Amino acid sequence: MEIKTIKGISSDAWIKLKILSAKNKIPMGKLVENMIDNYERQNEKFWKDILGGERIISDKEAEQLQEMVIKLRKEWGFRK
Repeated sequence: MEIKTIKGISSDAWIKLKILSAKNKIPMGKLVENMIDNYERQNEKFWKDILGGERIISDKEAEQLQEMVIKLRKEWGFRK
């Protein structure tokens, strides 16, 4: 078995990992793999919902907002 280290993990987090591993009766390595897989699935779903979800404004409204922002930035001396 190869030994790996996790830098910067607190004692409390390490203990919680050990407890979760024992409660679920799986090795810590498998637990961490499961946590990573779950995180990736949730993250992917989140971005699919955000980027592929229902629009809250139309293209015309988005263009009008962009024009307004450009106008306001010019008035206040912002750089492009």
